[in-house]
Amino acid sequence: MGSSAPDAGVHRLELPTGFAVGPVNCWLIDDDPLTLVDTGPNSGTVLHALERALAEHGRRVEDLGRIVVSHQHMDHLGLAGVLAERSGAEVCAYAPLAPWLAEWDAAMEAEDRFAEDLMARHGIPAEVRYALRSMSRVMRGWGAPVTVTRPLRDGDELPFAGRTLHVHHRPGHSPSDLVLHDPRRGLLIGADHLIAHISSNPLAARRLDGSGERFPALATYLDSLRATREMDLALVLTGHGEPVADHRALIDERFAGHRRRAGKIVRLLAERPATAYELAHALWGNVAITQAFLTLSEVLGHTDLLVAEGRLREETDAEGVTRWVSVR
Repeated sequence: MGSSAPDAGVHRLELPTGFAVGPVNCWLIDDDPLTLVDTGPNSGTVLHALERALAEHGRRVEDLGRIVVSHQHMDHLGLAGVLAERSGAEVCAYAPLAPWLAEWDAAMEAEDRFAEDLMARHGIPAEVRYALRSMSRVMRGWGAPVTVTRPLRDGDELPFAGRTLHVHHRPGHSPSDLVLHDPRRGLLIGADHLIAHISSNPLAARRLDGSGERFPALATYLDSLRATREMDLALVLTGHGEPVADHRALIDERFAGHRRRAGKIVRLLAERPATAYELAHALWGNVAITQAFLTLSEVLGHTDLLVAEGRLREETDAEGVTRWVSVR
């Protein structure tokens, strides 16, 4: 316990993304097989940055024996197919995500339709929906299809010559989040499950079971955080920013933040019923326009919990728009 990531043979490769979140951390596990956890987005610029980062550790793309995709977001998986083709590495990801990754364009198109319908139902204006749909189509190229050759499930193990990593499914930020635990060294490669400088937004998404139904992101994420809080960890290696040394303190901070936001939503709805978009605008102002789907996801996560607690109910008007009503 307590060893640093480099001492444990795990190296951060910080790659550019071009997204608001900033650079992405990919983690090189210098063991047999040589393993890369996450790849950065699908871009020649990012590929060159990755090649330079590998060279700093005396490695090449062709040396990779294993690639692990932590979750379904394009800043973490975009280059996986290119790297696998060049190296012959096995590709590991959450098993139910494998069909989604194999049919990237079709999956993203279905995700966009889902998002557009969800935004319409919850009061986001048509012009905002149109702009976001157009942006999503442009950004789709940052990802690419990849064939998963080693599907992973909760409780699986990834063996190496010098360690064994335990696979845990920690959904919430997305339906497919995996974290990799090295219990001997007290390390957790956590990707976007837990990030120090920003909250890991539980984003609205389709379930991976093909039903087309919305995944209960925030409720699931809080359960996942509770499970991670119980782990004995020295360091969490994150998908963005610096590693987390005190995971329990940060998780408690996240819990408190979600409680505060739920309280604000309850107070707003005590004044009058509102759509999720109206709530987002009241909470974040113009950010609810520029980051409409992100803020909608946050609000819907809380309304899910508040409905389950019996504090809210939903009403849908003749146009199919939902408003949340306080239950006194």
